[in-house]
Amino acid sequence: MSRPVWKIGDPVRGDGREWSVAGVEAHGAEGPRIWLLERGRSGGLAVFDLAALSDLGFELLKGPPRLRVPQMGLLSTVSEDQQVRAFALEQHVREVETGFPTPALGRAERPRPQYDPALTTLAQREQAKADELAEQGWTAVSRATVRRWRKRYHEGGVWGLVSKRGGSSRLQRADSRVVEALRALLVQEALRSRSRGWKKRMRREAQWWLDIEYGPGVVEVPPQSTFNSLLTCVEAVLGLEGTVSQRRARASRPAPPFTPTVVLRPGELVMLDSTPLDVLIILDDGVVGRPELTIALDVATRSVWAIVRTSGSKLTDVAVLLAQMMTPMMMRPEWPDSLSMAASVIPHQRLLSMDERLKDAAARPVIVPETIVVDQGKVFVSPSTRAACESLGISLQPVPPANGPAKGHVERQFGSVNSQFCQYLAGHTGASVSERGSKVEREPLRTMRELQELLDEFLVHWHHRPHAGLRHPLMPKKALTPNQMWASLLSVAGYVPVPLGSDDYVELLPVRWQAITDAGIRFDYRTYDHACLHQEHTNDPAVRSKDGLWEVHYNPYDPVRVWVRLAEGFVEVPWIHATSVSLPFTHHVWEHVCKVTERTGSRTEHEAQLALELDDFLKRAAGKAKLSRTERRVVARSRASGAELVPVPLGGLDVLGVPTLSFGLAGVYAAPEIDDETIPDEDDGFLDGACQLPAEPAGGSSILDDTTPEGDLWLP
Repeated sequence: MSRPVWKIGDPVRGDGREWSVAGVEAHGAEGPRIWLLERGRSGGLAVFDLAALSDLGFELLKGPPRLRVPQMGLLSTVSEDQQVRAFALEQHVREVETGFPTPALGRAERPRPQYDPALTTLAQREQAKADELAEQGWTAVSRATVRRWRKRYHEGGVWGLVSKRGGSSRLQRADSRVVEALRALLVQEALRSRSRGWKKRMRREAQWWLDIEYGPGVVEVPPQSTFNSLLTCVEAVLGLEGTVSQRRARASRPAPPFTPTVVLRPGELVMLDSTPLDVLIILDDGVVGRPELTIALDVATRSVWAIVRTSGSKLTDVAVLLAQMMTPMMMRPEWPDSLSMAASVIPHQRLLSMDERLKDAAARPVIVPETIVVDQGKVFVSPSTRAACESLGISLQPVPPANGPAKGHVERQFGSVNSQFCQYLAGHTGASVSERGSKVEREPLRTMRELQELLDEFLVHWHHRPHAGLRHPLMPKKALTPNQMWASLLSVAGYVPVPLGSDDYVELLPVRWQAITDAGIRFDYRTYDHACLHQEHTNDPAVRSKDGLWEVHYNPYDPVRVWVRLAEGFVEVPWIHATSVSLPFTHHVWEHVCKVTERTGSRTEHEAQLALELDDFLKRAAGKAKLSRTERRVVARSRASGAELVPVPLGGLDVLGVPTLSFGLAGVYAAPEIDDETIPDEDDGFLDGACQLPAEPAGGSSILDDTTPEGDLWLP
């Protein structure tokens, strides 16, 4: 027989339940149909097409076995002898059950007498097959062996007849309660990123866990050697083998299957992140430190914008990246003409008719982000960052904690920067201590400004480099460059120039809500006051929207003045003691002065004393006076923060050629409080050192123009 014959009353198994054939409709509209009655109390009735019964896994409990296609994919993993033996066993099993070794229709001959179902029972046929195989030389074949073959064939087909030797695994032999304890302990350690310890410690913790769950002495952990092997097996099953960082990454990975994000427009999805750079730089007086790289990556075009800072990203760094993305980068005099936008595949002439700033721009995309993906860093998820993105119409999307795969594009970009840029620089540290050279600090290291200039040029070259992840639908085999992808998407998404005004840059700065009193605005032992704060229009409720407090924006790089949002817009408010301080300073210096200066009078007297101490400290640092270790470290961090001003060329503000923000305003902004998330910790990895602080430019203005002679403003 080659196919089962359905008769009324025959038992059927399917869908995990027992049925019986209640009726057969041979001439249905869509072919034969079978009516099934569920056995049991429910007595449910179901009707199926005959073809659908086989697809759904229904089979008769009596009669010949269902025809099954051999699993050739699985059979190809074993030797040819095992395949031949499995197909031979299939013929023996079918002969025992049907009387014929192979299925065929319309057979004229009768089966052999010892295997004829009409003359013998199934038990007699099983014994006859065992005797026949024993006469042919098969060893250890009995009636029970033939019965096992039949069972394995019904469950797994031909693949079930393949001999699979190997026995049970160590996990199957181990106590399930011990395995449960190891699973709980390993997952807990991976989630909290605990340091990896000895297996002897894990054995003791497993015993403690078992004593708490099942009672003291009820379950004993196996001996140390057996426990070590069992622990290795459980780690492999959970995917927690390897280093601590690898275990943490696997534990925090979301459950598969993963759905790739399809991005069709420039700026539709931008990823932002920071990481320490694998290179050393030199600060003042030989101070050596490792900078931090903050980059923004556009997923659609793989375009990259980056800045280098001392350890600890600040909100102003986020503002710099946003400004870089939306503003063209001007060509540097030493760059070759091949890096200009006019010499690239970008439709320069068409874009120039809409945005004159692209006339002397480098070949790098100009993109307005729509959605920015960030991690759980304090700077990236702070209210100030959210407010800055909302002011520009940008959606901020934080990823779950410790979830690198959620922003895999930018994580992979860090590796590209290290492998294609950092390793070619003097002072390259490698990815770990084991890869670091013994005399890296003695190499001719670069300064922060030099490193930023090299990185800017490298990123322009990056946009001319083919990227394997960029493909055009009409040219799927050709990898495109970021510039080519941007040029192809411009025809679909278009280009809208976004000129940023001074108010736009102030919007990007950190914000805090402060009360305006008769003394002005006070925070962090500084008072800011101006006549505009005491006019009648300051009572306008439209700008005082948070419990009677006012919106104040500041720049932690220079605590000289703040900006207050009034009815007519942002108004600059200076620090009342700004004229008492002869040199510019940063929040690093102010924090140090506040810590070392003891308060002896009222708040007003203490603030005046702080201003005098600050001026004395700045003069001593600029005059190369002998400073303490702590003072040298403070000055070096202040100098490394890059608190320098930016020239404002005609036609727009150039915030891309320098490492810090410039807002086209008369100076920069006020400092945050000590616990502000935009301020890095004191121990950020930089060594001590000294530096000179910048003198105020001639003319009383802190904004440079094109005629300002070149030089370091930080030198007296």
